[in-house]
Amino acid sequence: MNMDRRSFLGAATLLAAPQVLFAQAATERRFIFIMQRGAADGLNTVIPYAEPAYASLRGALAIDAATALKLDGTFALHPALPKLRELYAAGQASFVHAVASPYRDRSHFDAQNVLETGGRAPYQLKDGWMNRLLALLPRDGRQAIAFSAAVPLTMQGAVAVTTYAQSALPEANEDLLMRVQQLYATDRQLHPLWNSALEARGMAGESMGGGARRQDGAAIGRMAAGFLARADGPRIAMIETGGWDTHSGQNARLARELRGLDGLIGALRDGMGAAWADTVVLVATEFGRTAAANGTGGTDHGTASAAMLLGGAVQGGRVISDWPGLGPGNLFEGRDLKPTLGLDTLIAAACAETFRLEPERTARALFPDGGRGKAVPRLLRA
Repeated sequence: MNMDRRSFLGAATLLAAPQVLFAQAATERRFIFIMQRGAADGLNTVIPYAEPAYASLRGALAIDAATALKLDGTFALHPALPKLRELYAAGQASFVHAVASPYRDRSHFDAQNVLETGGRAPYQLKDGWMNRLLALLPRDGRQAIAFSAAVPLTMQGAVAVTTYAQSALPEANEDLLMRVQQLYATDRQLHPLWNSALEARGMAGESMGGGARRQDGAAIGRMAAGFLARADGPRIAMIETGGWDTHSGQNARLARELRGLDGLIGALRDGMGAAWADTVVLVATEFGRTAAANGTGGTDHGTASAAMLLGGAVQGGRVISDWPGLGPGNLFEGRDLKPTLGLDTLIAAACAETFRLEPERTARALFPDGGRGKAVPRLLRA
């Protein structure tokens, strides 16, 4: 094959991953934010099976208490979450119910903007709370990572971050990879970039091609663990999940998405090895869904939902909730689970404890216009 190195640049750019640079906090702890885009139904994820109004509101959508995975005398997990139930039993999972951001108008786009920026209103802030978290941490030239094709708003801001997503290009054969390696061997600029791309693929457990296949939750968890388990790997990461907007056919759709989340967390736990003991995973969504089922076998946009704290560093085995009830007089605007805890309060407390930061300073930096709200109990192990 006869071509010079510059004419090969286009092909190499397509094959190569970005140079991988990571955030280095003064701790071994890892913090991972998993965002459930689409408004996940907290009432059928962390099920208030002992709530008298639950079954009547949900009708055919109600999860049978006999099949639900019991947490305590009031709450249970959806049957598609056995690995999360194992973590709960091991004291490595807490579930936080009736939680919501300050946003109340039920638009996905606006609610996601509020959750990701940490503002009190849509488009009030231009950067994300995770980027502002990075600015609070000691840095030595390494950056955080988002497992997505582009930098999500949550991580946009003054501090640069890296993204990584599996390639959808056809698999490159070994001959092509060898020729690229030889071509860049003496190039002072392209050789280290190529090596960095190879290293990133190795962390993710992929070959250089990847293939155009849709990853399941377990595959994403294994890929993320390949980065996060490393001693020189990232300490802060974000993973996006979708498919949570269940206006119709909710039972099958929600079960599928929850199985994917369960597989993701299980693979992350298994792949992290000893580093799991220093890991905190926060799972949250932009808002919840209506307390009552609609007429198409689903639920509509609501307000409060459930969040999750998972990982070996979590002081788990608890459902944290000032439960408002689902009776007619207890619902927000007569239709939704009423929020009794601010999601911003939960996020700020989890970040401060993870990185041993001063709580008030952390809350002001991540949510500059947020109300401080009611305090949460200690979330992590000392």
